[in-house]
Amino acid sequence: MPGMRVSGDVETFDAPDDAPVVGVLALQGDVLEHLRALHRVGARPVRVRTAADLDQVDGLVIPGGESTTIGKLLERFDMLEPLRKRILGGLPTFGTCAGMILLSTELDQDFPQPLLEVLPLRTRRNAFGRQVDSFDTALDVAGLDGGPVDVSFIRAPWVEQVLADDVEVLADVDGHPVIVQRGAVLAAAFHAEVSGDDRLHARFVEMVRAARR
Repeated sequence: MPGMRVSGDVETFDAPDDAPVVGVLALQGDVLEHLRALHRVGARPVRVRTAADLDQVDGLVIPGGESTTIGKLLERFDMLEPLRKRILGGLPTFGTCAGMILLSTELDQDFPQPLLEVLPLRTRRNAFGRQVDSFDTALDVAGLDGGPVDVSFIRAPWVEQVLADDVEVLADVDGHPVIVQRGAVLAAAFHAEVSGDDRLHARFVEMVRAARR
């Protein structure tokens, strides 16, 4: 596979001409880790920082980070509505940790924050505890070959309630959904990009390829 190059202090990624272009929302959070994982599974990863950047991608990853900050930056840079429209229009999207929170239609909290509201879930922030309560585990994922997936829960959310019958729960922890999918939208409560297990990224890239056909 074509490799990675460094221009100044920014890594760029070569890929075959027919590789799907998968953006990573690059406003805050674990951007580089997702770019590297996407590259390893055959995508052409790019950073997405503006609404115009959204027009150049076949799929998008919304990374972990601080969901309130990412949401406010989406509003500040006039990206919240354009991104919502693209996702509702069929853009394959993969949200991890804070990304799951931002995709949700509701949050289990008593204060508002900017949300994309495209995935019918009621989600609870920091459900597994604070930073000191972070943990790694192996998770069984429905429909994924190769055995359990190594995952890292870092100030992670979980789904309190699935709000539509067409949301598929792919994995749970103690009865709480932590991976869900609805159509071309995939969401995980953990940091799939840091464990070195790229199978969820590979699944997502296949979703992007399928949407291009």
